[in-house]
Amino acid sequence: MRTEKQSTAGTVAVDMSRSSREKFTVLLQGLMADLYRYAYWKCRDRGQAEDLVQETYLRAWKAIDSLRDANSAKSWLFTIFRREYARQFERKRLEMQDVEEMGELPGTTTSFDASTEAFVLRRALAVLSNGYREPLVLQVLGGFSCEEIANVLGISSSAVMTRVFRARKQLRDLLTNDSIAA
Repeated sequence: MRTEKQSTAGTVAVDMSRSSREKFTVLLQGLMADLYRYAYWKCRDRGQAEDLVQETYLRAWKAIDSLRDANSAKSWLFTIFRREYARQFERKRLEMQDVEEMGELPGTTTSFDASTEAFVLRRALAVLSNGYREPLVLQVLGGFSCEEIANVLGISSSAVMTRVFRARKQLRDLLTNDSIAA
């Protein structure tokens, strides 16, 4: 039986008869980079993404025995993350501050591609509705299959395929238009 980190399809192979600790270790090693990349995309803040990934793994550890199928480990973990991400807004109280008292915003470091093409692509992605953007990002950045995206988002596989197709079409239209670059 395989206990290696990943196969060519990007799924984590876990011997489900192993102990909880061994299953969790394989799961952690195999999916942490993908989960962190997705968390960083959702949060746009390194510290918050790290905290959410840590909380996700804590919840995954507590529920590791509920994972019955190694093929669904990735979507199972990403579903836990999405729920944890949503939970932070339930308990988060935004602090209010007067705009005049704020002064200048601190500069941000750019640890991402700062080229013109990347900027235009990010702006075009921001224009897409979340219903189209999220399945597209899960497919392109996360490497998820349509079935895995459907499990994560709680929709049918055909709805995922439709949303990804429409997102790509809208993105293509936006990028061929000169209005997004302005």
